Amino acid sequence: MKASTIAEREARGRAAREHSKRSSHQAVGELHRNPIDLLRQSSEGRVHKLVPLRYGRMAVSPFTFFRGTAILQAHDLSRVHDTGLVMPICGDGHLMNFGGFATPERQLVFDLNDFDEVSVGPFEWDLKRLTASLVIAARHMRLSRGTAESLVMTAVNEYRDRMAQYAQCGALELWYDRITFDRMADTAFPPERRRAVRRGMEKAANRTHEGLLEKMAEFDGGQWKIRDAPPALFHVLGANTLFTEDEAETFKHANWRKMVERMWGEYLKTMSHDRRELLSHFTVQDMVFKVVGVGSVGTRCMVMLMVDHMGKPLFVQIKEARPSVIAQFHKSPAVKHEGERVVQGQRMLQAASDIFLGWATGPAGRHFYFRQLRDMKLSANIELFDNDLLDGYARLCGWIMARAHAKASGQAIEVSAYIGRGDQFAEALNGYATSYADQVERDYDVFLKACRSGELEARTDEDMAADFRV
Repeated sequence: MKASTIAEREARGRAAREHSKRSSHQAVGELHRNPIDLLRQSSEGRVHKLVPLRYGRMAVSPFTFFRGTAILQAHDLSRVHDTGLVMPICGDGHLMNFGGFATPERQLVFDLNDFDEVSVGPFEWDLKRLTASLVIAARHMRLSRGTAESLVMTAVNEYRDRMAQYAQCGALELWYDRITFDRMADTAFPPERRRAVRRGMEKAANRTHEGLLEKMAEFDGGQWKIRDAPPALFHVLGANTLFTEDEAETFKHANWRKMVERMWGEYLKTMSHDRRELLSHFTVQDMVFKVVGVGSVGTRCMVMLMVDHMGKPLFVQIKEARPSVIAQFHKSPAVKHEGERVVQGQRMLQAASDIFLGWATGPAGRHFYFRQLRDMKLSANIELFDNDLLDGYARLCGWIMARAHAKASGQAIEVSAYIGRGDQFAEALNGYATSYADQVERDYDVFLKACRSGELEARTDEDMAADFRV
């Protein structure tokens, strides 16, 4: 098949404006839906006793509500015209799903770091989730409307400028491009703010498996055992379990080690030979259930502690992969295994991925993916940021998203041609983000009323922890 010329590809990008004008992206669309119905739908199949904790975490603020409701925005985005420029997208690219971590070469990079919703979809859906999150976060921090608008313009115009640069790059240049902490500090932040970034790097460098071992586990003379810390961490068959009798049935009727062995064998088949060889040096010590994040609360997530012959630890997270909300509302290619979808999407979108990424099928046919629990990871505490740091962070998010889309899709030329060189696209997304933040606040009020009336049960971490004596 004859390859398209650059001019033909640019023409294809500009032609997408006929299908979806750049100014049209400010529209939120007619939203006739009950947010509670969609929330209930996304809670189906989760660990029953953890659903109130999910709602409790979402009830903290409109921002935490937004983080837990990717399904709502995916539904809403499907109600307006899209560009037709589809590619692998993160699906949940709000500003808290970016972070720092170590590459296999132990270099600290900043990148997207949550891929539970990864799927094929219109490129702008990721940008709309990011820009809405910037406005909602700015309101949460009681910043002015002008500041919120400035953050959106910064993020989208950075995306535009970086995409224009990536449109000039060869395939290998794109593949090898990484946003290291040093590069990030020098590019995204003014000199007087770089010290804060360096402090973050030092902090991240200390977040290793060995540091985690002392905090999470104790040695009983024979092997390491992870300490219960309910509701966040607990042994499924222990005294502090939050599983119902029915949910724990699988663990009761099968030795959990045998169950893990079956999954482990399947997982190893998804790894390259050298990774399998590396993992053969570790033996399993213990496994607990871990409650993660806001939107993921109630999905099955296990943490397995392993040690090598020197007693050095490796924490492996085995996380349930449910169907992507993007695929629910945008026609995407059929997926055979949801864990494989997450892993392959992460490998495509990230500049460098965890060496232990893989997937397997667990009890009751549920799909899971595997990764390291924490390896020099760092996330931003945006509530402590001043306006300069926030502006730098918004610029960084726009840059990272452009790099991810350009690498995963090979469509930087088309996307750049669609956006153009002016502010029209950014201004439209500014209008969208402001209107959608208003919608989120309305949905949040409906949600809070449902919690207060008892229609939904919401409990805080502290409230649930008081049920236990560890």
